[in-house]
Formats: sequence, C-alpha cells, structure tokens
Amino acid sequence: MLIQNVHIENQESLQSIRIENGIITAIEAQLIPHPNEQVIDGHGQLALPPFVDPHVHLDSTLTAGQPEWNESGTLFDGIRIWSERKKDLTHDDVKRRAIQALKLQASHGIQFVRSHVDVTDPDLVALKALIEVREEVKDWMTLQLVAFPQEGILSFPNGKALMTKAAQLGVDAIGAIPHFEFNREYAVESLKFAFELAQEYDLLFDAHTDEIDDPNSRSLETVATLALETGMKDKVTASHTTAMGCYNDAYMYKLMRLLKMADLNFVANPLVNLFLGGRFDTYPKRRGLTRVKELTANGLNVAFGEDDIQDPWYPMGDGNMLDVLYSGLLATQIMGYTEIMNAYRFITYNGARAMHVLDQYGLEVGKPAHLILMDSDNFYEALNKRAAVTLSMHAGQIISETQPAQTQLHI
Repeated sequence: MLIQNVHIENQESLQSIRIENGIITAIEAQLIPHPNEQVIDGHGQLALPPFVDPHVHLDSTLTAGQPEWNESGTLFDGIRIWSERKKDLTHDDVKRRAIQALKLQASHGIQFVRSHVDVTDPDLVALKALIEVREEVKDWMTLQLVAFPQEGILSFPNGKALMTKAAQLGVDAIGAIPHFEFNREYAVESLKFAFELAQEYDLLFDAHTDEIDDPNSRSLETVATLALETGMKDKVTASHTTAMGCYNDAYMYKLMRLLKMADLNFVANPLVNLFLGGRFDTYPKRRGLTRVKELTANGLNVAFGEDDIQDPWYPMGDGNMLDVLYSGLLATQIMGYTEIMNAYRFITYNGARAMHVLDQYGLEVGKPAHLILMDSDNFYEALNKRAAVTLSMHAGQIISETQPAQTQLHI
C-alpha cells in the first residue's frame, strides 16, 4: 500500500508512506507505485500517529444517570454513585459498554487506550470482562488494563488480596488511590504495597495521585521517591495530581527536583478535572488541573487523557481527544501558535510513552503502520476546526473512514 501526498506531523513538504505487511517500509517525498500496489491519495491532508488515551475507565463508561446523576459534581459523590451501580455489574454489561466506547474512540482516531478497572469488588466482575475485551479488540485497538482500587487498598476489606488477585489474572499495570485512603499512614503504606506488587509481577504502575483540591495532599512525593528508589522511573505514571495546582511555589520548587530525578510520567484529564475541581471553592475558584505547563517546561512527560465517558464522574464525553486537548490547552494557557501546532504530542507520543509502547508507535520506517489522516494540512488548523479523522489505520489495516461534513450557506 502507498499513501501519497500527506503532510507528516506539520511538515510543509508532501510525503509518501509505503506500507508492506503492516510495517512502514519507506517515507520519501515521491515514491513511485509498484505494480498492482494499492494507492491512497492523501490530497494534502495531515498524517499523524494515532491518538492515545492513556487514562479512561471502561468499566464505568456509559453509566451516567445510573442509579442517579451526580448533581453535586464532586469526586466523592461520583464514587458513592458508582459504588451503587457496581452492585449491578454483570460480565455482559461491562463487555457491551466497553466495546461500544472503544468503537466510539476508534471512530475518532484513537488506537491506544489504558483503562483503569475498579477491583474493589470481591468478584472482580469488571476486570474479568475487560480481560476478554482486551483480547477481542487487539486487531484494532491496543488496550492496557490497570488494577485500580477505587475505594482504597487498605481502606477497603481485603483490598490487598484483591489487588494481588488482579495481578495474577493478568493486568498490565498496578494502580492506587492514596488520597482516598483513610489517613496519611494508609496512603503511604498502600503505595509501598502497590509498588512491591508491580515489581513482583513485572508490571507498569499508574496511580490516581492527589486528585483533590487540597495543598496538604502530597502523595506525589511518595510516588516519585518510590519510582526513583525502585528504579521503575518511566514505568511509573502519576495520574491527575490536581493538588499540585494548590501547592505553594516554595514546596513546588523542592518537589520539581525530585520529579525530574524520578523521570516519571504524568496524565492530566482536563475535561473531568475541570468538571470535578474547585467544587468546594467559592472565589477565587481553582481550575482543578495539575501544572501541565511547568512540568512540560522542566522536561517531564505529560499526556492528556479522557478519564470518563458519560459516567458518575462526567456526564458527557464523545471519545474525541480533540475535545480533551482543546480544553486542556485553554485551561493551562498553552495557547501560543507554536505550542498549539505541537500540542498533538499531548495526545499522541506523550501518551504512548506513558503506556510504554513507543517501540511500536510513531511514523518511522520499521514501525507498525499505525496512523491517521486528518482533513487539514497542519495541526493548528486541525484542532481549531475540529478536523475529521478521515482515515484510521492499525497495522496496515484501515479500521475507520470518515467523509468530512460539507455545509452549504444560502445567505
């Protein structure tokens, strides 16, 4: 297969991409089609590696309003409502909703997803279902699963045993939720346990970390210390870290040194954090986001995730990472022209690094032919106009095509 006339990652010149047996074998300005080779004319569109969603919850997806809507908009009411909905989970229910959400994401050019799965369930219903889903979608979606203790490890009955069982069943990463544990001592102990479990089973680590508007919530320093001392470093992701938006600058200066030494990843979830954050503030009201701009300026890897698609923590969501990115750039004031042009990295390469899949990701000769085409010639225009993903290809196979909408004005 030969894809001609595309702008690769904002390059001004047009390029061609040759794909053989699902692998990119050549990228040049003018490649001549081989006899009987399928040719796709990109018509000057933008070619990017596929979008990555490194943080979503497929077990709870598409359950908004069940059994009630989260009218307060708080994280804690979301957890309470989910605890009730969780009682009605079935294997088929989880699989149906998860595959529906993944197909929605695929239609928007997402091909790599990391889902946190609540394992504070004695029967691990959702995890067992999503392990099946991971296998069933592997031809068109790379799915990772994180053992996520939604109600705590030490603060939930048999929490440690459930996490261990999840690791044995075959998750890709171990999670934690230190800010929701009963106390600081439990928070630290839960993180030490989770790191030991990840090392024992040779898994990645991704913890919901300090997802609260509380400057005294400082589990990130524990996560970073453990990432450094265990040597896991870039295998570790700290998700949310919204309390960082409340830290004073003197403490942040000290913390940044440790974060750079630990070389861990961060995932911010702009849509959901903006919705949940600042709920207990009057004015000034905090934005509920981590320090994306400062972390990036210090060379740390920050990716954006969708987090929730129509569930107790977020009533909306369409599986479109352009919505996530636009909201994140606006809220964090990363809005210079050059910054916007390069902002696709928050939802592509940076997420791939957090998921530890860079060996199979990127528009390079020798890499699997995972790519998307967008109806624009550069990313500034693509984001500004919410350009359609006209083609999405996974390992050389086209998995979705979209015809851009056309408008006729009669004025």
